[in-house]
Amino acid sequence: MATSAHVLGWGLEKFKDAYEHAGKLNDMYDCLRTPLDYFLKCWVPSQQTYWVQVGDGGLDHAFWGRAEDMHMSRPAYKIYPGAPGSDVAGSTVAALAIGAVVFKEKDAGYSAKLLEAAKSLYAFAKSNPGIYSNSVPQAKAFYNSSGYTDEMCEAAAELYKATKDQQYLIDAKFFYDPTLAWGYFWNDKQPGCQLLLWELTQESKYKTNIEEFIASYAPGGSVPMTPCGLTYRSKWGSNRYASNAAFIAVIAVADGIGGEKFLNYAMSQINYILGDNNLHLSYEIGFGNNYPKRPHHRGAACKPGWCAASWQDSPNIVYGGLVGGLDQNDDYQDNREDYVKNEVACDYNAGFQTACAGLYHFAINNQLPPSPPARC
Repeated sequence: MATSAHVLGWGLEKFKDAYEHAGKLNDMYDCLRTPLDYFLKCWVPSQQTYWVQVGDGGLDHAFWGRAEDMHMSRPAYKIYPGAPGSDVAGSTVAALAIGAVVFKEKDAGYSAKLLEAAKSLYAFAKSNPGIYSNSVPQAKAFYNSSGYTDEMCEAAAELYKATKDQQYLIDAKFFYDPTLAWGYFWNDKQPGCQLLLWELTQESKYKTNIEEFIASYAPGGSVPMTPCGLTYRSKWGSNRYASNAAFIAVIAVADGIGGEKFLNYAMSQINYILGDNNLHLSYEIGFGNNYPKRPHHRGAACKPGWCAASWQDSPNIVYGGLVGGLDQNDDYQDNREDYVKNEVACDYNAGFQTACAGLYHFAINNQLPPSPPARC
């Protein structure tokens, strides 16, 4: 959730005109305020405690039904000085800090509140380094974290953007990793760190990092591509990784990197996901007429007292939800029981939405090149 809020906030900062032009600016502020309000409730500075998870993943996953009907025990888990989590705290700081930036004109009081929370949570994360899934073993099976320096880099960079306090920039550079990034997602913020440092410093090494990252995802790069043209980083949420690379690409173009080449790459990925593929299927639910009807989503599949059978379409439509996606041969089955291909998740949508907002921004400013032809 923190990753998603940060990615969406960064997109609002860069592409506010796109949201405005679409008549969605107020909706977007509401969309961001929901998780930001939640983070403010979860962080208790006086107790140096941040609540990071509600519900036991095993128990929650054992129940198939509507959220309204979940009556099992739903314990809450926290990090604190004896059980740290700089990764989850850092991700949240990045979300709160970009929230402070985008709400500054809209609601100055709220912006100040977000910034205050971001600063105190950052101080906590920096003073108590550690990986949250070590402190909260219940997170391990679902969101096992591999490190925290990338999240702390994004956190420090966004705080520098919000405050211009040099110490944050020094910290961001300290946490920076110059190697080629694997991808951008909830457990890997390296490309975001590199791009934020380019935004803030204009130092060429950061620009080179981003050029190399997008080159690795684009045709001919080191990351495989499906025959019909989607970058295929992993089977789990293949659409997510492609969308997130597109999100990094459009932010990069807004920051003066990559130009038409990056826009063409971002368009090719988003167009594929929306229907320029072998199945002529939109992987975004509710877009067009041909889209997944059986996502792996309890709320979509169930009505009070009844859930759709595996062969039945969901009774409720999760409009806008992006399903995990296809395999490396562009194959996909609309099968609720195959959660690898049919899950929806807020972090699948955040990069996708920001990439769409970016492309729309360039379109309304007459800076979008002609759409690349579909490969299939």
